[in-house]
Amino acid sequence: MLKECGSHGYFREEYCPVCGSEAKFLLNDQEVELLGRTMAGVLRHFPERYGLEMDGHGWIDLRDFITAVQLRNRRFRFLRPHHIAGLVETDPKGRYQSLDGKLRATYGHSVDADIDLPTDNIPDLLFYPTTEEEFHLLAEAGLRPSDRRMVHLSATYEAALEAGHVRWQNPVILEVNAKGARDAGVVIHKAGKTVYTTKEVPGEFLSRSQRVEEELPTSEKAPDSPA
Repeated sequence: MLKECGSHGYFREEYCPVCGSEAKFLLNDQEVELLGRTMAGVLRHFPERYGLEMDGHGWIDLRDFITAVQLRNRRFRFLRPHHIAGLVETDPKGRYQSLDGKLRATYGHSVDADIDLPTDNIPDLLFYPTTEEEFHLLAEAGLRPSDRRMVHLSATYEAALEAGHVRWQNPVILEVNAKGARDAGVVIHKAGKTVYTTKEVPGEFLSRSQRVEEELPTSEKAPDSPA
């Protein structure tokens, strides 16, 4: 669920993790899930379905988004800007931004958008999930976008393994020499709390991770989990 503590802001627990107060209720778990999926779909893939205009950097008007959601789903007629602010600030993957009355997703787009994200403080090593069958192809051809407009890299081995388990039972994890790639002119952006994006990574900067893969809990492998 989503709640708001008057002293410590938004959180997704029963009680404020800082002061332990019960705080103000905003959204239940089902509403968080449904609204989150709506945000992901509209901000990444189909703003036009909601009658919304997206600018060249992926931004849409926040109040227009709220109005569109209210009109399409009577369940959310109560929706206000602070509900969206709470979802944005507490999103565990940092998938969204809200600024100056505008809203956007930071990665995962299938629509054409120039997401101007920071390129500094990029880790020297990043990770990418694939399959045994594709590993040798990628090692030769490099990483390029498929169903999205950018390649998505993970900050940690564990994050890449979790992302891989959404699609495959036994993903292979690639290590990406991000420092070497950047030195060679590859631009990498920080797009979320554990996600980095780039247009491509040449195969020379990819290698198979030798870490022992630890099995994730079944609940973390659900194919319908939003990325």
